[in-house]
Amino acid sequence: MVSLIKSDDIWVLWTIIIVFASLSIYLEQNYKWAERLSGPVIGLILAVVAVNVRLIPFESPVYDTIWDYCIPLAVAMLLFRADLKKIFKDTGKMLICFCISAVGTLLGAVVAYFAMNRFIPELDKMTGVLTGSYIGGGVNLFAVASSVDMSQTMLSAEVVADNFVMAIAFFLLLWIPSSAFFKKHYKHPFQDQVEARGTGTGKTLASSYWGRKEIALIDLATTIASAFVIVSVATKLAGLFKANTSGLLQIIVGNQFVILTIIAVALSTLFPKFFSNLRGAQEIGTFLIYIFFVVIGCPADLWQVIVNAPLLFVFCGIIAGINILFTLGVGKLARMNIEELAVASNANLGGPSSAAAMCVAKGYDDLVVPAILVGLFGYMIGTPLGLFVYNLLSH
Repeated sequence: MVSLIKSDDIWVLWTIIIVFASLSIYLEQNYKWAERLSGPVIGLILAVVAVNVRLIPFESPVYDTIWDYCIPLAVAMLLFRADLKKIFKDTGKMLICFCISAVGTLLGAVVAYFAMNRFIPELDKMTGVLTGSYIGGGVNLFAVASSVDMSQTMLSAEVVADNFVMAIAFFLLLWIPSSAFFKKHYKHPFQDQVEARGTGTGKTLASSYWGRKEIALIDLATTIASAFVIVSVATKLAGLFKANTSGLLQIIVGNQFVILTIIAVALSTLFPKFFSNLRGAQEIGTFLIYIFFVVIGCPADLWQVIVNAPLLFVFCGIIAGINILFTLGVGKLARMNIEELAVASNANLGGPSSAAAMCVAKGYDDLVVPAILVGLFGYMIGTPLGLFVYNLLSH
């Protein structure tokens, strides 16, 4: 079935995405049940429902625009207050959590392979591809797929199943830190900090935190201009490095988000007063993140998974499920904070953008930069680990 709204109906699609993001913010700030669910999850659910009732398409240039332009701008703005000293202090524990989670991905990949090997073709290749993706991100997925010469048919089916499983995983990881069960069994200082702010005069914690602030036109202009400059320079440099390097080095320095993070953090550290005084950066960046969560739900074609790739859905679910369970289990033994464990798992499964988005959505301001940094570390190690798993299973 084709969707009611076509993929090239640009204005209508933009309108629906913006309305879904705005509605999720409104509900989160006005209703307790919505705040517990969280705005990003509401936006994601709205998108999943909309695509599966065929209101909007599963693919569109609009979605690509948001991935290619809105997310880099959001990341740049959210790094304006990055304090390098604090980053080094805070990233240590997050890095440990991330490494625990990466081991969970490796374990999940091996278990899923031996459980499903008789039923799915090219599973050694697929396991390597998902290992790279569930430690790094999309860049690693396609890098490993190209390296192992995976067929386009199986890759497309895997991406469909992967997108749907990721939507469910993000839902769980956003819910876990504020769940009464996990708060009872884990340390939760960041969630306590969010709740300690109180609702103030607002109806929810979210409405209090995102209350009205003084802002001038020059603040908006300077914030947006600074973000565009940083992203433009990072994109050009990444393209230059990509064209003149190869192998693992190309994957690292040829990645836009790696260069973007380096530039944004360096500028924020060298000129802290200028960047910390920019008003509106957090608000604009966060709104773009909400838009991003809506788009995450758009490729989740439930019908295609059920009809064409039900076993791939199970396969992806086993890896993601073991990742989360292993992260939480070992993290409990290591007495890690539930927030850092959930964010680290998100950074593995979804990459730096979704991990940062989770921190912003939950109000864990101090974890935004560490989440991006460990996510970028995942980009660096995802491809070699994915290829290692493929070679291990194919012989």
